[in-house]
Amino acid sequence: MNLNQVTLPVDNMALCTHFYRLLGFLQIVDTPHYARFECPNGATFSLSLSDCEQPNGATIYFEHEQLDEWVTQLQHKGITFTELPQDKRYLWREAKLQDPSGNKIILYWAGENRLNPPWRVEKRA
Repeated sequence: MNLNQVTLPVDNMALCTHFYRLLGFLQIVDTPHYARFECPNGATFSLSLSDCEQPNGATIYFEHEQLDEWVTQLQHKGITFTELPQDKRYLWREAKLQDPSGNKIILYWAGENRLNPPWRVEKRA
């Protein structure tokens, strides 16, 4: 498995996207509620407007090409999921769970759409 990204909650998307572009990151997704940045090595991190479900936490993503098989293996080990694998509107397939402390974890497969979704933008400071 590979660690893909961490999503940070923010309360002002415009201010935060500007800040991260100033730090030198390339913004590759730009919506009112979500932004993603590419690091020089190809890793990404993202920002998401805070919601009442998770006002002060991060979401960690782990990518695996055989997502459905991986989820089945984890279920056999007693892991409980809050959402089984589903195709999402942003072209990723995801399953959701929480760690024992309540941190949100998303297991997913995005393939080429992780770095090059149809709506990709390239903004710099």
